[in-house]
Amino acid sequence: MSLSHHTSPARRAIVTRPERDAAKWVVGLHARGIEAVALPLIAIAGCSDPEAVAALRQAREGWDTYRAVMFVSANAVRYFFESNRPPAQLALGGIATKTRAWSPGPGTAQALRECGLPADRIDQPAATAGQFDSESLWEQVQPQVRPGDRILIVRGSQGDADGPGDTAQGGTGREWLAQQIAAAGGQVEFVAAYERCAPQLTPEQQALATGAATDGSLWLFSSSEAVAHLAAALPGQDWRDARALVTHPRIAQAADAAGFGAVRQCRPAFDDVVASIESHP
Repeated sequence: MSLSHHTSPARRAIVTRPERDAAKWVVGLHARGIEAVALPLIAIAGCSDPEAVAALRQAREGWDTYRAVMFVSANAVRYFFESNRPPAQLALGGIATKTRAWSPGPGTAQALRECGLPADRIDQPAATAGQFDSESLWEQVQPQVRPGDRILIVRGSQGDADGPGDTAQGGTGREWLAQQIAAAGGQVEFVAAYERCAPQLTPEQQALATGAATDGSLWLFSSSEAVAHLAAALPGQDWRDARALVTHPRIAQAADAAGFGAVRQCRPAFDDVVASIESHP
């Protein structure tokens, strides 16, 4: 039965993405007739370490020295291009050269376009890909890499374990991609554009989470890190009556390990998530 006509807490979707992304998803879900509430389980902030800030500045200025710059998530895009100068002046002269922008999925690609990169300079997995992750991206970009090419991977300071915008492949996926690039003769560099950490839940958010563990709400997870933060925030909570909709097999494993009684998986594209919510028993 579709959730479109049910707005009781028992049919509610809990959006656990970082605050900015969660707010957009809640608006989008409401527009589709689905009751949703944001409960961000990953906090995002700009890098505070001076060395990380300096490295990020150097990477921005060296944009056109790379064959490609891979962004692990929409947040990686936003914080990479964050500056006192307009994006068009932020070393983006490189968009007219060989430098391409690699995205693991549609959310990151949209963020790149919003920052001023032309769509024809952005590479991402095929729309029909079973998953939006590093493996699917590599299928598209492998022919670009030549021996000696420099490839920059922009991620979070903790390795961005599960990009919040598109994929939950985790740090192992980034390392796998780096291995493929190296095998093709490329030189991989990493830079941190932001920091990820566990949020401090307010009493109201804790009450929301506790209630959603048993009232039939559907938890939407796009990151196994979010699952871990939830478990840490509510130690001892019984999740056997809780339901989760996840966007990658590794998140499914995390939700199972946390004790969620029902775990279902779908592609991370918004329309696929909506379809899965509407068909959820």
